[in-house]
Amino acid sequence: MQSKQQYSHKLTKLILTTYLCCLPLIACNNQQQVSQENQPSPTAEPQTSSTTAPLLQASLPQKNNYFLDNQIWGENGDKQNLLAAIDNSLSYLQTSQSKAAYQKYIIPEITKERVEKSLIRFRELVVNSQNAEELQAAVNKEFVLYKSIGSDNQGNILFTGYYKPIYQASREQTSEYRYPVYRLPDDFKNWSKPHPTRLELEGADALQADKGKLKGLELYWLKSRIDAFIAQVQGSAVLEFADGTTTSINYAGNTDHEYVSLGKELIKDGKLEQEGITLEKVINYLEENPESQDEYLPRNPRFIFFRDTKDAAAIGSLNVPVTPERSIATDKSLMPPGALAIIRARFPFINQGEIEQRLVSRYVLDQDTGGAIKSPGRVDYYIGIGKEAGDRAGAIVNQGELYYLLLKD
Repeated sequence: MQSKQQYSHKLTKLILTTYLCCLPLIACNNQQQVSQENQPSPTAEPQTSSTTAPLLQASLPQKNNYFLDNQIWGENGDKQNLLAAIDNSLSYLQTSQSKAAYQKYIIPEITKERVEKSLIRFRELVVNSQNAEELQAAVNKEFVLYKSIGSDNQGNILFTGYYKPIYQASREQTSEYRYPVYRLPDDFKNWSKPHPTRLELEGADALQADKGKLKGLELYWLKSRIDAFIAQVQGSAVLEFADGTTTSINYAGNTDHEYVSLGKELIKDGKLEQEGITLEKVINYLEENPESQDEYLPRNPRFIFFRDTKDAAAIGSLNVPVTPERSIATDKSLMPPGALAIIRARFPFINQGEIEQRLVSRYVLDQDTGGAIKSPGRVDYYIGIGKEAGDRAGAIVNQGELYYLLLKD
């Protein structure tokens, strides 16, 4: 989101943090659930001489409604959100950034012009279709699919989720609000490498920053050290002040260190079990064992800087807003930026206060990236803002499929 986003995601999560450590478990448990409930997925047909191409053209599924997106219409439909996300991608495709990205894109037939035409036509279909079945029939007729090869060259994708948290904050440091979030240093490009680690920048207790490079860079102060850390993991946050006003902070840059998963560290040290690991469990452990925060939080050496965006939406790596449940983050060295895609996997929904996983298909726009989102086998799904979005995002550790849709030549 550029949140997790350029780092992102951005994740992210993230949530990411806890999930990456669980890849073997996830692949074992969740993929079986998907295959038991579904028709066979469309098969990939090699269309390029490169064995490393991240996308391969795929045949249409035998089941016409395999990709049916039932969230666009109805009482709680998000048709306008989908249209807004399409418009954001179309705006990106008018930029010099997009021109440069597609000039070097590794699949020759996926061009900026083709992606743009595909978005324009798909938008027309969304506007003019009366229901999900009518839209899907038109898409099946006019578009071709390019399937991600996944992490295993078989099309299996690990999905995680990210969101924009809401935290209480102060414009001044107080005894209650002690933990800052920081703006990007003006001279950051001149920092020598290797960059300082998180431990070197803010100390083991995250309260020593005024003694080093971060002094004077404080944007706002948060109550909880974990809140400040998770804001960095997510790449953005909404901040609420005591006077009733709010603002948003979004990703501005990061130090040049690899992201380290706290979930993985806690599992390695025997503090948590690998099975069923979630972001919530990691946070609960750290809150219930506050003395552990000085040990574990500095193990992630990557440090994120923010900019105050004055209540703007979360912004992805394409410098356009990300839209709840209609934007994804992928590895932008492999995937076509701004392009239309469809994802199919189990995702969490809240039903009478409880999280339940449902197998769904969703049209999405590829508008973000993340520090932990590497390879064709990773997708981070933007869920939205606030606690409910966070609860749902934290429950996404599922296998699924990713396809890009392009108009037929």
